[in-house]
Amino acid sequence: MTFLHAILLGIIQGLTEFIPVSSTAHLLIGQQLLGIPVDDAMFSFLVIVQLGTIVSLLAFYWKDLLSIARAVISDFPGLRDFGSLKPEAKLGWYIIIATIPALLAGYLLKDAVEALFKRPILEASIRLFSAAILLTLAELLTRKNRLLSSMTGLDSLIIGLFQIIAVFPGASRSGATISGGMFRGFDRPSAARFAFLMSVPVMLAAGSYEMLDVLKMPNLSEFLPLLALGFVTAAVVGWFAIKWLIDYLSRRSLYVFAIYCAVVGFTCIAFGIL
Repeated sequence: MTFLHAILLGIIQGLTEFIPVSSTAHLLIGQQLLGIPVDDAMFSFLVIVQLGTIVSLLAFYWKDLLSIARAVISDFPGLRDFGSLKPEAKLGWYIIIATIPALLAGYLLKDAVEALFKRPILEASIRLFSAAILLTLAELLTRKNRLLSSMTGLDSLIIGLFQIIAVFPGASRSGATISGGMFRGFDRPSAARFAFLMSVPVMLAAGSYEMLDVLKMPNLSEFLPLLALGFVTAAVVGWFAIKWLIDYLSRRSLYVFAIYCAVVGFTCIAFGIL
């Protein structure tokens, strides 16, 4: 891997982690096109660039996250009377509820998910086609007239179940969770905001767990400059990707992403056959 590879893969991760087109699928495709071998060093790099996009989320939503954390802590004594909690405290508990399914799935399905990486391009294509179908259905079958202030515990649990899809390689976390929010009737910006906020605990947990393997990597110090470059690139690009997507969804639909996923999925299959 070269410095140019680190920058390119950091850009791919930063863009596709939040835009609903699957970051894992695009990183696998980019890795193959750049001729980078699948090894422990590459695994470590992918973990680090994902942590970079977590920084993007924290930087973009730090005021929201701080307000939510403070409200949850200050209102905790009154939790039994849930209806009287501040809106920020309720949102915090809804994020916790939505996080539980993905954490359980990630733990219970770990071995099954790792086995899917034996044929990564094929799996990526399948997940891309799935994303295309899910995004299309989310646009066709939903009302999209609810605001985040109307969320209930059932809404958060169902959206959290959609996040389980993102455990599998090639699946789009943002695509699955934004669609889940839209299936519950939320408008696109509200669905996207909750999808991004609820992804923070899961991404932190997954990144911290995988980081343990990175720290065990031999010759880690020699690889640090590339890791740092990919991390910073993903963090900077990711911040702008979030900002752009929130603005885009306030005015336009998900159809363009559905079409894109279908085209890239078909290309992956054709490439695999050839």
